[in-house]
Amino acid sequence: MQNLKTKAQAYTLTLVNKVFYHKSPQKVVVVYDTLSTLSTLLFEAYQTNLPKGIFIDFHQSDASEILAVFATLESSDMVILIQSTNFRLDAFRIRVELFKRKIKVLEHPHLGRMSDDEVEIYIDALEYDETTIREVGKALKAKIDKADGGIIESGGEKLFFPVGFEATKMNIGDYAPMPNVGGQFPIGEVFTESKDLRAVHGKVKLFAFADLSYKINLPKEPITLIIEDGIVVKTENSTAEFDAMMAVVREGEEVVWVRELGFGLNRGMSKTKVISDVGSYERMCGVHLSLGKKHGMYAKTGFKRGDGKFHIDVFVDTSIVTLDDEVIFQDEAWVVL
Repeated sequence: MQNLKTKAQAYTLTLVNKVFYHKSPQKVVVVYDTLSTLSTLLFEAYQTNLPKGIFIDFHQSDASEILAVFATLESSDMVILIQSTNFRLDAFRIRVELFKRKIKVLEHPHLGRMSDDEVEIYIDALEYDETTIREVGKALKAKIDKADGGIIESGGEKLFFPVGFEATKMNIGDYAPMPNVGGQFPIGEVFTESKDLRAVHGKVKLFAFADLSYKINLPKEPITLIIEDGIVVKTENSTAEFDAMMAVVREGEEVVWVRELGFGLNRGMSKTKVISDVGSYERMCGVHLSLGKKHGMYAKTGFKRGDGKFHIDVFVDTSIVTLDDEVIFQDEAWVVL
């Protein structure tokens, strides 16, 4: 446990200093709970690293008290949220409202979803490897943005993206070109989607998916999706849990669209190093897709913004990724530098 505490202190200190550039006399407020092993570990790490910080136990404080502290913050101050679930302050949307005031926000949500066996994986995923995340991320963006198409190979199957991609978005800890500073951690992702959703076709094998409780489900054998005109038309080797998730999407949206194409960069998570929270695990080193209409980052003809109900992350049993004729992923690693 001591080794975990040491790593948690080192990795969170790097986030505060080298990702968020927090410096005195900027204020930092840490709102936390101690309802899970991970939340307690992170609270203790930040408490050691930020001796001048203001620490507020969410469940021992009134909303008015927390909001009163937030009201004292100025632009470039910082708020850290350590949450076993997801903190709610009535109509006050914490990250959104703080971003409006140019306050930095570092979030660790849904920590209670992780079992004690997953704590070390989560902590390792907080390590900020600037070369892997920033440089690989920027190299991936450059290649994706100019590519005419790509292929995702998984277990002998191929999923084709033949018409190029939307301009990529990055979550790599480089906030200089962005209007807001912060978000959910761990980080490390580049994502896009096909310029024409209806052009996506082929087969893809999944080793994991987000179930209806937003937790990672690992079937015993990969599930195959058959995709035509950008829609999942059939599954092979499916499970009851996956069928239930697909049924909910079809009930709400009639068909199951394939939208996001995500390239995870975080080497702290992989097909064998799994954590339960999908919002964290989607940064794992590999490829994920989203099922359902909802993907507000990109406007599409025939898709009204805010119209989609579902964005279900599924994780590809990826062997090779190519853009045009260039291999960019093989042997569980990005090969773009």
